[in-house]
Amino acid sequence: MRTRKAALVGALCVGLSTGLVACGGKEDPDAGTNGVGKLKAAAIQERAREAARGADAVHLSGSVVSQGRTYRIDVRLKQDGGSGKVTSGDVAFELLRVGDELFVKGDAAFWARGGAGAGPGGGPNPVPAPGAGAAGSPGKKGKGDLATAAQKLNGKYVKVPSGDPAYRQLRGFTDKNTLLDGLLGLHGKLLRGDHGTVGGTRSIRLTAGDARGAGGVLDVSLDGTPYPLRLQRAGGAGEVNFAEWGKGFSLRVPEKGQTLDYGKRLPAGG
Repeated sequence: MRTRKAALVGALCVGLSTGLVACGGKEDPDAGTNGVGKLKAAAIQERAREAARGADAVHLSGSVVSQGRTYRIDVRLKQDGGSGKVTSGDVAFELLRVGDELFVKGDAAFWARGGAGAGPGGGPNPVPAPGAGAAGSPGKKGKGDLATAAQKLNGKYVKVPSGDPAYRQLRGFTDKNTLLDGLLGLHGKLLRGDHGTVGGTRSIRLTAGDARGAGGVLDVSLDGTPYPLRLQRAGGAGEVNFAEWGKGFSLRVPEKGQTLDYGKRLPAGG
């Protein structure tokens, strides 16, 4: 009887041992993964960066805090352009870039007020506030004139001239590699953290600065390609989620009836 029980226990142990260190031991969190969870922290970060650069497309969503202002971003990016929405307080605008052609769309309130604040990298205003920036000074116009002009721009795709200072700043929201390189930087000594899941995908966590992630926290996928999954920026400066890596989407220049082109400069107030 003892022999029979021992044989049954042994068979059960063998049957359950796949993915286990040993029968009765702890589950191996890296079993069946892409293996990056076993690498050193710096190597995991580099693998994640390489994967991000090599991806054809990505969907970014979340919040970024820069110079005291919070931006909510929801953009889809690929190598030759991107589209999406940026919101700061009660100011929101949409961006669309196809190749080098860049368009911004906002409602009448956006064009009348402007003032989206500092860019996600801490730079100058991506949309100059009224009375400042490349668009000129709307303060020279009456309130009625400004409101009338804003109504004409309401819901239209306004082409951003490549020579306008706002072009480079706004383009940064739609430039995949530029935006990712800026977001994925962690500050301080890297530490390999715990295994976990993000949106149902197994992950390994990297913390920077200290174990709590004072310099930022990055979760990297353990399933398939080691793409970044979620970034918590240093100092509570926002959280960004990455999804739909490699999933293509279409980008088209808006039809002529949907666009306005002001030539070399954006209209005053925008």
